Amino acid sequence: MDKSMDKYLEKAEVLIEALPYIQRFNRKIIVVKYGGSAMVDEELKRNVIADVTLLKLVGFKPIIVHGGGKEISKWVEKSGMTPKFINGLRVTDEQTMEIAEMVLNRVNKSLVQLVEQLGVRAVGISGKDGGLLNVEKKYSDGQDIGFVGDVKSVNPKILYDLLEKDFLPIVCPIGMDDDYNTYNINADDAACAIARAVNAEKLAFLTDIEGVYKDPHDPSTLISELRIEEARGLIGSGFIGGGMLPKLNNCIEAIENGVSRVHILDGRIPHCLLLEIFTNKGIGTAILGDNESRYYHENE
Repeated sequence: MDKSMDKYLEKAEVLIEALPYIQRFNRKIIVVKYGGSAMVDEELKRNVIADVTLLKLVGFKPIIVHGGGKEISKWVEKSGMTPKFINGLRVTDEQTMEIAEMVLNRVNKSLVQLVEQLGVRAVGISGKDGGLLNVEKKYSDGQDIGFVGDVKSVNPKILYDLLEKDFLPIVCPIGMDDDYNTYNINADDAACAIARAVNAEKLAFLTDIEGVYKDPHDPSTLISELRIEEARGLIGSGFIGGGMLPKLNNCIEAIENGVSRVHILDGRIPHCLLLEIFTNKGIGTAILGDNESRYYHENE
């Protein structure tokens, strides 16, 4: 058999390997939290959007929740201010809030544009639309950090309406409190709250690291699969620090509230989403509920 035929057979095998996953997640809601370097690098951005669009076209129901921290910092500096953070949370005064909302809306519509270019209908909304994200003021260890919100409740009706009409919703993490004041929300928190509210089958975080490590200083200790109890154990061991700690806590909370599985993926790897969802190996860390098995067809 010639080499070119081998190449085509390989492609066929990849499609066959993906089939059980396509069947398993057909018509299921998947929330993708999109942030980090994959939002800054144009080629990576196109890859991510192509992946999510493909998920939509093979029958999944994806929802994108995006951040924009790097872009916000850039525009805060352009306005002559210095970005300030307390415990990893942006201190957001009135002027910073105004910049954040403008920047996030701009990012939101650029993502809509990319999806539309690929022939899928997308609608960009913020947490203000349809009362999607209701928040209360968030404090960081008792410190006032301005217009930063904790999600108090989610009204997913607008998301269900969009999914039903075959749109791909793209959500920017801005919400309102009971007095209709505007608040910036950590995008991880917003994605988790939305995934819980819509009973998502999967929640995928695109980040700037390969996944969860037993030892953050040793890349060979990447954990490909983690149950909730093991995740708690890792947190208790004190090994998990920095930005991974709140992420892991978010993952545990999401699974306890009905999300079947959470994936932490390196968004810098082209097509990481497809590799994790459609192949037996996977590439990041999958965090599972205690009754979930990772590979549905492993015993077939």
